Amino acid sequence: MTSSLRDLKVYTTYPHSCSYLREQEATTLFVDPRQNMDKSLYSKLSVLGFRRSGNHVYRPHCSQCNACIPARIPVQQFKPSRGQRRVWQRNRDLIVVATTDILDDEAFELYQRYICERHADGDMYPPDREQYQAFLNSVWECTRYYRFYDRGELIAIAVVDELEDGLSAIYTFFEPGAEKRSLGGYAIQWQAAKAAEMGLDYLYLGYWIRDCRKMAYKSEYRPLEIYMNSRWTTLL
Repeated sequence: MTSSLRDLKVYTTYPHSCSYLREQEATTLFVDPRQNMDKSLYSKLSVLGFRRSGNHVYRPHCSQCNACIPARIPVQQFKPSRGQRRVWQRNRDLIVVATTDILDDEAFELYQRYICERHADGDMYPPDREQYQAFLNSVWECTRYYRFYDRGELIAIAVVDELEDGLSAIYTFFEPGAEKRSLGGYAIQWQAAKAAEMGLDYLYLGYWIRDCRKMAYKSEYRPLEIYMNSRWTTLL
């Protein structure tokens, strides 16, 4: 195992179209995929603003833009708003089951419905089983899949990585027809509560992008810490 983060090899992609901001080009910094990765190293990189997609660890590295800002909730201090408390109460009837994979048809079919209904304009459309598994699974034995059931029906799955100091919310997909439940928002609160229950400090939310509707919602969870100028600070 590499003893120092300074010894890591990283690579950048060629500029490509940004998935979040129109008319912007993005460049991504990747940790060498040959690097021996484990929970300890992955946790250290998460503190520095890196994320996981499949077995690849990355962060934005754009020369002309710094809109993608790593964000995390300090779960022991999290105070839900009135609207968030209503969402929590609305979903108290759900049963949550943890599993070690999502290779079954039921999980993939839920993912298919979600992508087709909610993200037909995105990079993951059309949903493909090989891409689904490559994106959400990892080999580092720190990923958990929390399945949310409504009277026996699977309606949501939260893909969560367990880090040394917190949980990392990798991806959540849910039944697109269950809009009244606000399942995406509930899943964030549930993961924050789970991290606090485990005695952890943070729920890592990925990147907050103020001018992107799909990412701006993260600022609704307070307090929220953001990683800027090589340090974590509270978003005011």
